[in-house]
Amino acid sequence: MIGGFITLIVLIYVVRLFGLQIGDDKYKESADSNAFFRRVIYPTRGLVYDRNDRLVVFNKPAYDVMLIPKDVKDFDTTMLCSALGITREQLDERWKDMRDTRKNPGYSAYTPQKLISHLSQEDYGKLQEKLYLLPGFFIQKRTVREYTYPAGANVLGNIREVSAKDMENDRYYRRGDYTGDLGIEKSYEKALRGIKGMEILMKDAYGRIKGKYENGVHDVAPLSGHNLKLSLDMELQAYGERLMQGKIGAIVAIEPETGEILALVTAPNYDPSLLVGRQRGRNYSQLVLDPLKPLYDRSIQAAYPPGSTFKPTQGLIFLQEGVVNLNTVYPCHRGYVNGLRVGCHAHGSPIPLLPALQTSCNAYFCWGFKNMMDKPGTKTADQFEKWKSYMVEMGYGYPLGIDLPHESRGFIPNNEFYSRSFRGANWTANSVISISIGQGEVLATPLQIANLGATIANRGWYVTPHVVKEISDSTIDSKYREKHKPHIKKEYYEDIAQGMRMAVTGGTCRTANLPDIEVCGKTGTAQNPHGKDHSVFMGFAPYHNPKIAIAVYVENAGFGATYGVPIGSLMIEKYLKGEISSSRKHIEERMLNSNTIMSSGVKKH
Repeated sequence: MIGGFITLIVLIYVVRLFGLQIGDDKYKESADSNAFFRRVIYPTRGLVYDRNDRLVVFNKPAYDVMLIPKDVKDFDTTMLCSALGITREQLDERWKDMRDTRKNPGYSAYTPQKLISHLSQEDYGKLQEKLYLLPGFFIQKRTVREYTYPAGANVLGNIREVSAKDMENDRYYRRGDYTGDLGIEKSYEKALRGIKGMEILMKDAYGRIKGKYENGVHDVAPLSGHNLKLSLDMELQAYGERLMQGKIGAIVAIEPETGEILALVTAPNYDPSLLVGRQRGRNYSQLVLDPLKPLYDRSIQAAYPPGSTFKPTQGLIFLQEGVVNLNTVYPCHRGYVNGLRVGCHAHGSPIPLLPALQTSCNAYFCWGFKNMMDKPGTKTADQFEKWKSYMVEMGYGYPLGIDLPHESRGFIPNNEFYSRSFRGANWTANSVISISIGQGEVLATPLQIANLGATIANRGWYVTPHVVKEISDSTIDSKYREKHKPHIKKEYYEDIAQGMRMAVTGGTCRTANLPDIEVCGKTGTAQNPHGKDHSVFMGFAPYHNPKIAIAVYVENAGFGATYGVPIGSLMIEKYLKGEISSSRKHIEERMLNSNTIMSSGVKKH
């Protein structure tokens, strides 16, 4: 018993000594902090260029007030507050947050902690002169973002101070570090941030820096972040944002052959420089409270009824399934009449597929959908699932996979959805006929609508849309080079492209008919149960060897030809020619100066 008791005591001492010497860093930190000062050297964050090598995002110096708590002695708080331009209450609050391990995990009195961030040059100068009166304090130089254009905030994103969750998820971060927030700053954070360096300095018994430890042999140099080259044309992006001033909605422009996004506009938007510096918190709060939601990226997050821009997908499915051919005609007596009525506007009747696209005939696509669902020898549920699989192949119903955070999936219903909606009762094509013309339960993002335009432009394939073209000393994800091919014959895409060309030369898209550019397009007037209809346009140009595919969505703006088509045609002309012709300046002026928010019922405080 005595031997066992002695053995137990020895084991307790061994475990405790192991914990103190190996498992617990507190005493090591204490000893090291008396002799060494480890200064983090922050890497230069990667720069951002547009597709034409214009510098878009760069860095400027910023200064943070740092301290090592155990080295801080009595100091003149009034003098410090005056130099920093803050109150004593604000200083006390920051000090409290710094020591709160819930807000600052891993807090240690022996390691550098951040007290104040983003000092201005003027405040930095004031404090530098008095730093000798503040034992334990020092200035940490770092960089913050600066922007060449007051545009593209939804794509560029911003950087913010890391949260407790960020530090918990990634040990790279410590309190006071910055991380990407929204846009490419978030999705390409690891490429942009680089790798921190470390400088080890020696201290004397009074805590004064005496020079580098062993002449800097143990220092680690930082590695700068990778530069990004965007697929965006920032001049086109800025032009699109000007066209969308006073409006709610989005523009998405894609280079069909590569899937590279040329412009990704959301409206309303904001100047990205608002979220830089010490006023970031206040500006962010104002943006969050704005009823028009400028932080909400409608180009990839908003799910809208696509309206008649959906009709090309139906034509493709009907052709592939043999439901129609180019000579198949359906009646339209101001709409579809078959136990219910879906209205339409005046045009010839009966009408074949291509003129139906040209005039945006509702009845044609309702009849085609009904005949596909009611095909003899098949079940409606099976036919509907086949219909849905085509839609998913064309990029609807799921996120496309753009290299930006928070992309919406839109919505394409399935058989189970309608079985639940009709509570198990039998449902027919007539029960859901509105989805054939892009209404009802169908929802799509502007990105998905533009991607359809790119697929038709390519005559049957698309590359996943993306906003980053190149990463310096690295490669972009291979998925942004792969072709996706719906199981629909190329010849049918050619037919649909012809119908869209007819819509521009003599149909609903005549405003997009440019004298020296063959534009193909499709209007949409999406019904809105909450107010005025939405104005939509989807198209591409030129007809042969296309260079741009585009979708424009303007909320509460009426017919597609009123806003969607003019804005889309201006974007196409601007990209392909570099300027707007004098004969179309009046259209440009009308779009630049129009305001649909005031008539939409949405009020801005």
